[in-house]
Amino acid sequence: MLIRPIESKDDAVIHKIIQRSLESFGLDIPGTAYFDPELSHLSSYYSKRQHAEYFIVEDKGTVLGGVGIAPFSNDGKICELQKLYLDDAAKGLGISRLLMDKALEYASDYYEACYLETMGILDVACLLYEKYGFELLEQPIEGSDHGTMDRWYIKDL
Repeated sequence: MLIRPIESKDDAVIHKIIQRSLESFGLDIPGTAYFDPELSHLSSYYSKRQHAEYFIVEDKGTVLGGVGIAPFSNDGKICELQKLYLDDAAKGLGISRLLMDKALEYASDYYEACYLETMGILDVACLLYEKYGFELLEQPIEGSDHGTMDRWYIKDL
């Protein structure tokens, strides 16, 4: 298995993985990543931002999922873990942990804390974040783009 930065050739595949995953939970609704304007061109979106990266995991040339890190706060101290999604065939294999390790390692080089937003119905994801030491917040940090989310986490790096 290989984890690497996203390339333009990955855009359509990861777009499909993200949207299918959200559809499977009934989260193909406004206020989720499903409608993010950058979703169809993640490689370009992340390459244009300082201290941002989207990592792809692939096995034998097949994209299985990905995760992003991008700045969140204006002061540059907080990043956001974004768009951690896997293809259904890749779930349950420990790949989310590999992606989390890579993303948090990258984030620790540039940021003091990592923030993320999710939904409580994504219970497996919430458990993963908690195992990584993310603490549940009572409300989102100001500047949030995804108004539908109902769980907000932060972790010191």
